[in-house]
Amino acid sequence: MASGDCLTRNSWVCGKYLDEYSEEITTALREHVYLTAVSVLIGLLVAFPMALAARRWRPAGSVLLGSTTILYTIPSLAMFAILQPFTGLTETTVIIGLVLYSLTILVRNMLAGLQSVPPDVVEAARGMGYGSGRLLFQVELPLALPAIMAGVRVATVSTVALTTVGAIVGSGGLGNLIYSGIDTLFKAQVLTASVLCVALAITADLLLLGVQRLLTPWERASGRMRRRSPVTAPTAEVELEAGAAA
Repeated sequence: MASGDCLTRNSWVCGKYLDEYSEEITTALREHVYLTAVSVLIGLLVAFPMALAARRWRPAGSVLLGSTTILYTIPSLAMFAILQPFTGLTETTVIIGLVLYSLTILVRNMLAGLQSVPPDVVEAARGMGYGSGRLLFQVELPLALPAIMAGVRVATVSTVALTTVGAIVGSGGLGNLIYSGIDTLFKAQVLTASVLCVALAITADLLLLGVQRLLTPWERASGRMRRRSPVTAPTAEVELEAGAAA
């Protein structure tokens, strides 16, 4: 049989599949990126006030963290089944589910980052006349960025994987190709979509790592200082200046 007839042989690796189904693959990949990006962005917007509330009021923090944990334990199929009567078989169902799953990671990392800001840095900022808003956005959030970005990276990679389950409501991006490929035993389609999911997760993680390094230049400077003089620790004033400059 001709070596180029891999579709007829139903081979796992098939260049002809990539040629003939390139438009379908591109559409599924574009949808997957869109669902992931929108879900993580909305998750960040929702998680931010939740993390602030959890830090300010300890009882509220226990309730919020507990609630997000419970949501995360709900199986994805059950989550979409619960949402479907209200939002239908639409992208909205998938996005809401993905946002809810991302909250347990994002809220915890935001809270951990904010709580890790040294108290002496906060006191120094207040002594310099920083109000609550300025203190939060110019000092606390910049210093909490490493922990926050770590949460964003984990949430993004997790969302890339969970998006595939959206195929059960017809909006799963690459998951649509995986599920239809499994139903029809189309090996090349299943492998191609699976590899693209992994590649997308790795690419997103590396891009976010690059963004984190750009947003936290003092982390690199601090690392170089520690390597040169391990005994010397950065002072509160240095950390405050780094946060204010961000």
